[in-house]
Formats: sequence, C-alpha cells, structure tokens
Amino acid sequence: MAGFKQPATSLIQQRQLRRCDDYMSGERRMCCRSWFPIRMPLESRMDEHHSVRSPRLIVVDDEEHLRDMMAEYLRESGFLVRTVSGGAALDQLLAVEEADMLLLDVNMPVEDGLSIARRIRARSSMPIIMVTAASDTVDKIVGLEIGADDYVTKPFDLRELKARIRALLRRNQSGGPITQNEKLGEAQRAKNRPFGKMLLDMEACCLVRADGTSEPLTAMEFDLIRVFMQNPDRVLTRDRLLDLAHKRDNDPFDRSIDVRVTRIRKKIEHDPAKPQTIKTVRGTGYIYTPGNRAA
Repeated sequence: MAGFKQPATSLIQQRQLRRCDDYMSGERRMCCRSWFPIRMPLESRMDEHHSVRSPRLIVVDDEEHLRDMMAEYLRESGFLVRTVSGGAALDQLLAVEEADMLLLDVNMPVEDGLSIARRIRARSSMPIIMVTAASDTVDKIVGLEIGADDYVTKPFDLRELKARIRALLRRNQSGGPITQNEKLGEAQRAKNRPFGKMLLDMEACCLVRADGTSEPLTAMEFDLIRVFMQNPDRVLTRDRLLDLAHKRDNDPFDRSIDVRVTRIRKKIEHDPAKPQTIKTVRGTGYIYTPGNRAA
C-alpha cells in the first residue's frame, strides 16, 4: 500500500506565507512558522465553548495585506477580530459594536493613528496598541503621551503581538469595555482610596473626583498608581518601577515611565508643574508621598 502523502499547502496558507515573506523583505521570520491551518470557523468553536467570550479586537491599518495577515492569525488564536482601513470606518464600526482593544497603525493617510488614538482616549479607556516603524521613537513617545498602552514595531513577530495583546488584556482587568455609567456605578459601590486630589477606585480602575464623576485610566497608568500606593514614602527608580508595574513582559523603554508619570500628574495634582503627590527624586526616580489630598 502506498504511504500517505504530505497534504498540499492550501491556497490561503500559501498566500499568508507569501504576504509574510514579502513584508519581511525575504527574511523567513517566526511569524511564518507560527501560522496554523484553520481547522473550523471561529463561530463553530465558540459554540462549543459558548460560556467564555473571546476578546474583541479591531485592527486599523490602511495596508490590506497587513491587516488581513494580523486578523487571520489572531482569529486562529481565539480572538474575535474586525478590520477597518482608517478612522472614519473605525468610527462607524464603534457606533454599532463594542471592542476590548484597538491595534492601530500610526502612518495612515487622511487621519494618522496618533490623531485617532487621541480621539478614542478622550472618550474611552479601551486599551490601544500602536503599530509603528522601528525608527519612529518620536511616534512611540507621542503615542504614550496621548494614552496608548503599548506599541509594536514593524517588522514584528505575530507571536509577540499575540503575547502583548494577552498581557495587556490581563493588566486591564476587564472582561470587556467599561462604559462611563458602569464606572460611576462601580465607584459608588467600591471603597475608594485617596490619591492626590482624586480618589482611586480599585474595582473600576479609574479615578473619581469629589463630585463623583470619573476620570479614566489606561491599564498601564492604573498599574503604575497601584505600585506607588503599595510603596509610600519610598524612592523607586525607573528600572524598579518598570519591574513592578509592567513585569517586563512588554519590554517598555525606560523613558516611558516619565511619560506616564506626567500624564498621571495632570490628573491627580493641583499644580502638575509643582507636584506634591508624586515627586521627582533627581537622578534616581520618583517617590509617592500620601496625605496631600486637599479637601
């Protein structure tokens, strides 16, 4: 009897490998080897495990082959994925569907990713991962300043992207997006802890003003505030803050701590230019001094 022949590579797998090889300039990166054949539609697998809702992701990229490549891989990894080509299409999608995370390309025509991230962050604390070119350090810093939670640089390994998504979803401590009304409701039930001129709602992961309204925090901002509150009156170096707040699982660069501290100060200090809650220790790092919240 003739032996079994190795199944021929499917057309979709051939197309995925070609796209990946073309994008990586001929280098056979790990993302090509991490591709899996699609066993069955995602909806069928969801029916078998209907008790667990898969995280909902939106990939925003004007390059069709890149967003399709990311979407295919992430769907096979168990995520629900929608793709759009720009800011206008994203706004239309978010008007009818909720999402747990955005994967947002920086360099896009009409409206760039930084502008889109700024608009989204103004009304939502949904996690955002920026996709940037390797040399665009300025884009990384600006993205973090306007509220992005993480970034990946092109070219990237699809397995690394998946790991960053899962790590950020864990840190976000949310099974789905939390609306402003839900945050207010949780703030009323939770035991709030003073932090600067605000209160920190440990359950809703947001700041609460004296009038009861909330101020959203990104996942990384919340993690950093929690580390400060766990280490009052103790000088913490930037390197130590990276270890405690981010577990090094996304390898953020050192100055990202300064960016996040600046954002937090704008939210919790009476005068961010003269901070009294999170103080700078020149040449070392920062120190959290509790008890400075005004009535």
